[in-house]
Amino acid sequence: MGAALVEAGFTVITGGGPGAMEAANKGAAEAGGESIGLGIELPWEARLNEYVTFGMNFRYFFVRKMMFVKYSRGYVVLPGGLGTLDELFEAMTLAQTLKITQFPIVLMGVEHWQGLLDWMQGSMLGDGRIKQTDLDMLTLTDDVDEAVALMVEARERHG
Repeated sequence: MGAALVEAGFTVITGGGPGAMEAANKGAAEAGGESIGLGIELPWEARLNEYVTFGMNFRYFFVRKMMFVKYSRGYVVLPGGLGTLDELFEAMTLAQTLKITQFPIVLMGVEHWQGLLDWMQGSMLGDGRIKQTDLDMLTLTDDVDEAVALMVEARERHG
């Protein structure tokens, strides 16, 4: 994913940690692009991964989340834990309330995300607590090319 985004002219920004974040940073760095890591001070994460070409560490999650939305043209959300959900829903809430410009939010991993989307549609949409336009912010896919194409399309549309 990181390499494909760099090849399309994007900088990759992750949380700078291990796993999927490290893979995205590695792909970006190996493709010759900028690979930014926005780390968070946690007792079990001592440093940013080795593929980050520019990194910053934050003490507070809310500051880090604002950096993500301020400097992003879109989100590609890979399977993750509570932090991933927090960042996803923060971006959706800010877009829903028009606090930021709406941008593509791509959920990579159909099998991983489908249950959450089913619950949101059945429970939250079904009870009128969200609107269909809230769910329409999300694209669910396993296709890297589709995710990158959505980012390119948004860049061309918004300049």
